[in-house]
Amino acid sequence: MPDQRELPLAFPELSAETLFIPVRMVNEFVYCPRLACLEWVQGEFAHSADTVDGAIKHKRVDKPSGSLPEAPEEEARIHARSVSLSSTRLGITAKLDLVEGEGTRVTPVDYKRGKRPHIAAGAYDPERVQVCAQGLLLREHGYECDEGVIYFAASKERARVVFDEALVEQTQSAIQTLRGLGAGGQIPPPLEDSPKCPRCSLVGICLPDEVRFLNQPGPEPRPLFPSIQDATPLYVQSPKGYVRKDGERFVIEVEKETVASARIGEVSQVAVFGYTSLTAGALHECFRRDIPVSWHSYGGWFVGHTVGTGHHNVDARTNQYRASFDERICLGLARGWVAAKIANCRTLLRRNWRGGTEGWDDGDEEPFDQSTATATTTDVPDELMVALKNDAGRAQRAVALDELLGYEGTAAGRYFQSFSSMLRQGMEVEMTFDFMGRNRRPPKDPVNAMLSFAYAMLTREWTIALSAVGLDPYRGFYHQPRFARPALALDMMEPFRPLVADSTVLTAINNGEVRPTDFVRAAGSCNMSDSGRKRFIGVFERRLEQEVTHPIFRYRISYRRLFEVQARLLARHLAGEVPEYPNFVTR
Repeated sequence: MPDQRELPLAFPELSAETLFIPVRMVNEFVYCPRLACLEWVQGEFAHSADTVDGAIKHKRVDKPSGSLPEAPEEEARIHARSVSLSSTRLGITAKLDLVEGEGTRVTPVDYKRGKRPHIAAGAYDPERVQVCAQGLLLREHGYECDEGVIYFAASKERARVVFDEALVEQTQSAIQTLRGLGAGGQIPPPLEDSPKCPRCSLVGICLPDEVRFLNQPGPEPRPLFPSIQDATPLYVQSPKGYVRKDGERFVIEVEKETVASARIGEVSQVAVFGYTSLTAGALHECFRRDIPVSWHSYGGWFVGHTVGTGHHNVDARTNQYRASFDERICLGLARGWVAAKIANCRTLLRRNWRGGTEGWDDGDEEPFDQSTATATTTDVPDELMVALKNDAGRAQRAVALDELLGYEGTAAGRYFQSFSSMLRQGMEVEMTFDFMGRNRRPPKDPVNAMLSFAYAMLTREWTIALSAVGLDPYRGFYHQPRFARPALALDMMEPFRPLVADSTVLTAINNGEVRPTDFVRAAGSCNMSDSGRKRFIGVFERRLEQEVTHPIFRYRISYRRLFEVQARLLARHLAGEVPEYPNFVTR
């Protein structure tokens, strides 16, 4: 029946070691069940302008003042701020902004940043349920509490909330359902085209439109509008570098002399080379602010990264490990990565082929339009384009990983044999490419040295991106697990090798940003000098910040942000939310 209510069930009392549900998460659950699970179960959170503004407005009430008597007193007058309460019977915990009252009768006051909505109930259900849960906690501690108050800071108005039977029942049902979702490990589906999503701080983590579109194509997803990121990576190359924390800054010293400093709030990650060291204070600050620290050899080889306690989402890693033992899933993902890599190599050749004349400008990531193509695009040998297209098709039809490796190797041979055709004509002989193919460990010529360094930095970026979304970068599907090798990072970066790493090398050479004098040769090997590496890093960072049009979702997004989106889509695929992982293939 429409008016039939749920039968109230007694909630089993929890032990003191059980993780209580924060009352704020009950509010989020009523607002959006998926949001509550992302924050409470999977440990996801991201600030937005609204959350930062709310934290500022809560500064006053977050400072404890007054006290709530341990036992209700008949004559006591109560005005206590920032009161922490919990209940093993209800299984919830909360920090109450303000508790007012006299004697045994009290009223919780919850502060909200916005304006009071002019609706009959005085406030929306999520806020009403939250203050009701606070009232239930006060009842558990022996107080009489029949109503609460919601204070809206923007309009400076109070809304009275009566704890009637229907609201109490709704609150208890929300608590029990949220706990059941946490125990079950199954995340609710995203909201359908909801107006709540664009302003949600977790929209870039939840990806509601993208998940819907990949399951049932329809209207294109709304563009992602991530908050402005002023933070950038901090690179420390000096082999005798020393990084310490001084107030709100990182100070870099060389032989006890300060050579540079950076505001901690403007640092997104710290990349150190050689035997550069960080103090314990600097490392602790990185952990507290979720700033990853990556470690490189003096020559630029990526050797590892350091983070704090890591991502809390155990379910994502469980899904990843389970899928990595399924040969069918491994082959399906690997075929997509290799085919996308070959297709993107083909696109890079087509855009940048010079053949003795000016070629395509690599900065344009818009879809290729044959009607506006210049005559230079016909300089690309047709047989090369057809061969690479066929290689991509064979990769999609491979029936085993060994067979797929063969197709990838064949395509790589064709691609690197033509790599020099994308270099600006008239380059010095020292910048020519080894036509015998890629050589590494150590690289023997400048172009190979830059490619190796670019791949090392791309591996680092993907290792950080995968760790940030809760996946294990060392358990892959195509690249087999090996000691100290981030196999999943190598998997995910395959389609982006030509688009980011190879493109960076071409830009650095063709624009003259890296010169033949920026390399050091010894014992048959070639490596970049400190000055050359510094300029090359600048080119690489510019490439990561360049915006591209996503071929599936059709909105523009930077490569650095794209890595996070693709990593989250892989996690959604492994969790069964999207049927296939969507590879990034530009045209």
